[in-house]
Amino acid sequence: MTKEKKTLEDLKDITSEIQTAAPVQETADTASAEEQEVQPKIDAQGRSYATGKRKDAIARVWIKPGKGMITINGRDQQVYFARPTLRMLVNQPFDVTSRVGQFDVICTVKGGGLSGQAGAVRHGISKALTYYEPALRPALKAQGFMTRDARIVERKKYGKAKARKSFQFSKR
Repeated sequence: MTKEKKTLEDLKDITSEIQTAAPVQETADTASAEEQEVQPKIDAQGRSYATGKRKDAIARVWIKPGKGMITINGRDQQVYFARPTLRMLVNQPFDVTSRVGQFDVICTVKGGGLSGQAGAVRHGISKALTYYEPALRPALKAQGFMTRDARIVERKKYGKAKARKSFQFSKR
């Protein structure tokens, strides 16, 4: 019993020492960690770059402060994504962060179809926005724009007509 009481007292003494000394170290450590995380990634031209992916599409996205022009593969957004749903998809990161019309976007997209390309551009814009303004990350993360949608087309298997479809069965 006496040994247990003695060890408990020793533990209490140690924890009280740690609690008095720890806050000074923690504030210094957390301040330096926050400074490192908050640093925006902006190049010499004042742009932020990110890569977005969706299905087979890969988008290279540069954003910089401007009037809100979005250029994809050298064409305007209205021309490249003719469907309004695709244009809405591309503009979602700006709507969520209340930055509509504040950034110019220059983007090159390869692979996949239009839907996959629009998703890739959205993913790239979201990442580039967080590089430009790290404080926007929680809002974009909550909407799911920071996560790469990993769903891809299933491969065709041998002995099958498609990925899962079988050939017609004949009883005789």
